[in-house]
Amino acid sequence: MASRKLNVLVYTGTGSTLESVRHCMYSLRRLLSPNYAVIPIAESALLKEPWAPTCALLVFPGGADLGFCRALNGSGNRQIAQFVRRGGSYLGFCAGGYYGAKRCEFEVGNPELEVVGSRELAFFPGTCRGGAFGGFAYHSERGARAAKVVIRKEVFPNDATLPDAFSCYYNGGGVFVDAEKQESGWIEVLAEYGDKLAVESGAIKAAVVYCKVGEGKAILTGPHPEFAAVNLHKQRDVDGYDDLLEALRADDVSRTSFLKACLTKLGLEVNQDESPIPNLSKMHLSSVNHTEVGELLFSFEDIISREDGEEYIKGENDLFHLEKPDSRWSMAALNQSLANEYQASKKATTGRGTPDPSAEYIQIPKSVVSHETGWPEPKETPCFNHAVYYSSLRHFREKEKEAEEWGDVFMYGEVVTSTNTLLDKNPKLLSKLPTGFTLAATTQVAGRGRGSNVWVAPAGSLIMSTVINHPAQHAATRPIVFIQYLAAVAIVEAIRSYDTGAPYTNLPVKLKWPNDIYARDPSKPHETSYVKIGGILSNCAYSQGNYQVVLGIGINTNNGRPTTSLDALLPKSSPPFQIERLLARILTRMEALYAEFLRTGFSRALEERYYAHWLHTDQVVTLEAEGGVRARVLGITRDWGMLRAEEVRADGPGGVLLPTGKVWALQSDENSFDFWRGLVRRKT
Repeated sequence: MASRKLNVLVYTGTGSTLESVRHCMYSLRRLLSPNYAVIPIAESALLKEPWAPTCALLVFPGGADLGFCRALNGSGNRQIAQFVRRGGSYLGFCAGGYYGAKRCEFEVGNPELEVVGSRELAFFPGTCRGGAFGGFAYHSERGARAAKVVIRKEVFPNDATLPDAFSCYYNGGGVFVDAEKQESGWIEVLAEYGDKLAVESGAIKAAVVYCKVGEGKAILTGPHPEFAAVNLHKQRDVDGYDDLLEALRADDVSRTSFLKACLTKLGLEVNQDESPIPNLSKMHLSSVNHTEVGELLFSFEDIISREDGEEYIKGENDLFHLEKPDSRWSMAALNQSLANEYQASKKATTGRGTPDPSAEYIQIPKSVVSHETGWPEPKETPCFNHAVYYSSLRHFREKEKEAEEWGDVFMYGEVVTSTNTLLDKNPKLLSKLPTGFTLAATTQVAGRGRGSNVWVAPAGSLIMSTVINHPAQHAATRPIVFIQYLAAVAIVEAIRSYDTGAPYTNLPVKLKWPNDIYARDPSKPHETSYVKIGGILSNCAYSQGNYQVVLGIGINTNNGRPTTSLDALLPKSSPPFQIERLLARILTRMEALYAEFLRTGFSRALEERYYAHWLHTDQVVTLEAEGGVRARVLGITRDWGMLRAEEVRADGPGGVLLPTGKVWALQSDENSFDFWRGLVRRKT
């Protein structure tokens, strides 16, 4: 069973810079969403996680390639090279271009800047020499320029939209030396510099090169075709910078066309109509019983601060503005002032680690509109119908004897950063929220997954996070780890009981340990092939005698990309899933299962229901942390929810796998299950 390559990974570890990462994420998401998930990858994940099977493109942004070398020489580079040779694609901008050449020569003869040495990847079998133009200075725009880039249109024979040349942002990149001597079926020059260079380049001033590497391919650049003028800011202390910005703005369409052509040449499916990164929207707080909204707001009293008659909650990660009906359109200036003050105070007490492409969203106040006398009107939330949600909640409660409260108090935003982040990263707010409080969204711009995964969740996904205040006295007999298992069962059972009868009861939806939802791939009807359509993320904190669990769930419901959707599993004659109704069904099913869990613990009955839906019965896996031994999955332990696997060895001429008697118990928070490779590996 082969996995589908749906991730575009942008390296954010040692050597990368925040600005370069942001430009990469911005441009690639606009051109590749929703066909791919464009997400950052830190050096630890690149070194230790099984990223390659689902990666369509690995991107190294600008920065300093010596940092890349320090972090990844040896094991990391072997993984990258193997990924490309086996059919993967690599895209290196500027520093990533130096890094992908066999040799780097940067500012030779300048004792403060000189970097010279061989590089391990060697996709381009020669030297990348820079700076191609003079004046470079680290962490400065003084060496930036709008470089003329001349496209070799003959290497893009099927693209009539490409211009002859365009102005492209440049700051310290190299030229690929003697590229004409390398040109063959393996190396192509895609573009040349059109201006005089400060270094020797050979007969061709190669600015962008394409390299065939085994079954894969790589594109290396000296300039920055991913830098959009809209994301650059005026530099009053840099002479001529306004002219640079004007030149880049004038050629933005041409720059984008060239970047699209490069991505297509790397084998990616490019969105010809650019997908904009949406702005954050207001969040609407409501309840099935309107009076509960006022009661919740009253409980916030000791965490609310007031500025000029307006109310705010200054959370640890986000600033929330509690809007009044008569002030919704007049608060922009005050919000910005408070946001600046809030961020200044945060920077004084916190540091920043590796580049976070979504960090700028933290600076924007999150507006919360309370609805104390009625539900939001459809025109206020055009992508979510609150009447359908609340009527579905009541309907499904008639089927669940122990579903009475979850989802009553509900907050929805059309575009949010991350439903999980907004709750669990703001403990001051979280400590006030009741069990069953749910935050849902149509689109996330900084969604969170396991580890450091971040992605844009497109419209058509069910996105929700629910608060569960798990009493501390139950922690020993009802361990929190089981909550994610209960949620997984609830999701499958909710999908299959979304409506009566076929086709819902037979939908091919399964669980992957510990927290993913998979579906039979409808594009391969004659194969037993599964693709991921959803995931669960559980975060936990302690407050006032309770373990506060924020349970995040994301499911591809109506959107067929980047994998498949629930709708794609239905016969064409069936109506599509309504996200409001499915959300209500999941909440009622989870509440009933959680109530059973509090009564009985993870009983044999709950265990059997979990196994009825999972993918791993008798699966033989490799335990990486145990020296690569082979083991057969037995199940999960009912005391602490660990994966049980028994060592097996081939016996006799037929190679029958027989148990040795040695059994391992593996924690979900310490191990990652690569279902496609049958590998359980240690997480970092």
